[in-house]
Amino acid sequence: MASRPIVPQQSKGEGGVVGAAVNKQTKKNAAGDGKSRRALGDIGNLVNVRGVVDGKPQPPIHRPLTRSFCAQLLANAQAAAAAENNKKNICVNVDKAPVLDGGAVPKRAAAPKPAQKKPTTKPKPAEVIEISPDTDQEAVEVEEKKDKVPVKNNKKVTEGERSSKKKAQTLTSALTARSKAACEIANKPKQEIVDIDAADANNDLAGVEYVDDIYKFYKSAENESRPHDYMHLQTDINEKMRAILIDWLIDVHQKFELSPEALYLTINLIDRFLCVKIVPRRELQLLGMSAMLIATKYEEIWPPEVNDLVCIADRAYTHEQILAMEKTILGKLEWTLTVPTHYVFLARFIKASIPDEKMENMVYFLAELGMMHYETIMFCPSMVAASAVYVARCTLNKTPAWTDTLKFHTGYSEPQLMDCAKLLAYFHSMAAESRLQVIYRKYSNSQRGAVALLPSTPNLLKH
Repeated sequence: MASRPIVPQQSKGEGGVVGAAVNKQTKKNAAGDGKSRRALGDIGNLVNVRGVVDGKPQPPIHRPLTRSFCAQLLANAQAAAAAENNKKNICVNVDKAPVLDGGAVPKRAAAPKPAQKKPTTKPKPAEVIEISPDTDQEAVEVEEKKDKVPVKNNKKVTEGERSSKKKAQTLTSALTARSKAACEIANKPKQEIVDIDAADANNDLAGVEYVDDIYKFYKSAENESRPHDYMHLQTDINEKMRAILIDWLIDVHQKFELSPEALYLTINLIDRFLCVKIVPRRELQLLGMSAMLIATKYEEIWPPEVNDLVCIADRAYTHEQILAMEKTILGKLEWTLTVPTHYVFLARFIKASIPDEKMENMVYFLAELGMMHYETIMFCPSMVAASAVYVARCTLNKTPAWTDTLKFHTGYSEPQLMDCAKLLAYFHSMAAESRLQVIYRKYSNSQRGAVALLPSTPNLLKH
C-alpha cells in the first residue's frame, strides 16, 4: 500500500483565534516588502508536499492507515466541526443582541455550556415465553443457558437480578411435565431395534435384501383377500358349524402331517368362498375337503390323493363330488390363491420376538384358536398374528411384553392390539372346557411344549 505524508492536525481551538492572527500577520507582510514573506511550504507545516525541509530532502514517512488511526482521524474531524458550530452560534447571539434605551449595549452573556448528555439506559429486551421443548436436547440447552451467569458492563449480575429475570413457567410446560411423569416417558429407557435378519445375511433363500419390501406388500394386500362378515348371508349354517368344520380339518391336517401353510390357506379359501356363495349344511364338509385339496396342491410337494380324502370322510362324498366342488371354488375365487394368510405374518412376527421353542408353540396355539372361532374374522390377519405374539409373551411373562423391535416389524402399538389380544386370551381360558378339543389336545402334547396346559394371562382377562 502506497504511503503518503501525514500533516499533523491542529490542536483544538487553533482553528479560531490563532488562525485569524496568522491570517492578519500574513496580510501585513504582504503589504510591506517582499523580503519578509515566508515560504508557502513552511506555513503551518514542517514537511512540504515534496518531502523537503529547509532545502534538504527527507525520507518519506511510512505510516499505514489502520482502522484505529482512521477512527482517530474521524474523531478529531468531528470535534473540530463541533467547535466551529459552537463558535458560529456564539457570534450570531452577539450580533443579534438588543440595544437598551440610551444606546447602551448590554454586556455579553457568557456562552452557555454545552448541555451534558444524560446517560441513556438501554431498553430492557421484552421477555419471550418459550414453550417447553419437544426434545431432550433442546431442554438440555435451555438448562445450560440458565446455568450461565450473565455479565453486564464487565460485572457479574447478582443472584437477585438474575432471579427477577427468570422466565415464568407456562401452563403448557407444566402439563407436559406432568403427562410425561404419569406415563413414565421421562424415565423410560430407550430400546434398540434388533436386526432380526443379521443371522440370515449369507442365506440366499432368506431373501434378506427383499424381505422388508415383501412384507410391506403383504400389509397393503391383506385387505384385498380378507374375508368380510358373511354369516348373516348364510341361511343354513352358523358359527358353531364353522368351528366344528375347522376343528375337524385341523385333525385331518395333523394326521396327514401337512405343512402349516396348507392349513391356513385352507381356512382362508373356506371363508372367502362362503362370502360369495350360499352353501347348504350337507355340503359344508365337502367344501372343507375340496379347499384342503386345493391348498395342498398349492403348498405341498406330495399332496394327499382324492381317494385318501374320500376315505378320511368315511365315504360321505364321492370322488366326482370332490373334484366338482374344487372346480366351483376356483371359479368363484377366480383362481386367486397367492394371498397373505395368518401364517405369513406369524412367521415374521415370531422371528421379531426372538423366541424359544415354548414361545413359538404358544403363538401357534393361540393363532389356531383364533382361526377356529368366527369372532376373529373382524380382524385382519396381521392383527391376529401380532396379537397372538403379544398374548404369548404375556402368558410366558416375557418383559417387556411389547418391544420396539416388534412394534417396528408388526406396525402395531400395544394399545392397538388390546381388543384382539383380550379375545385370544379368553379363548385360551375356555379351551380346556370347550367341546372342540382337537387344538387343546394337539398343544397339550409334550412334543409341543404342553403350552395348552399353561394358565392364561390374568392381566388381559380382568378387563
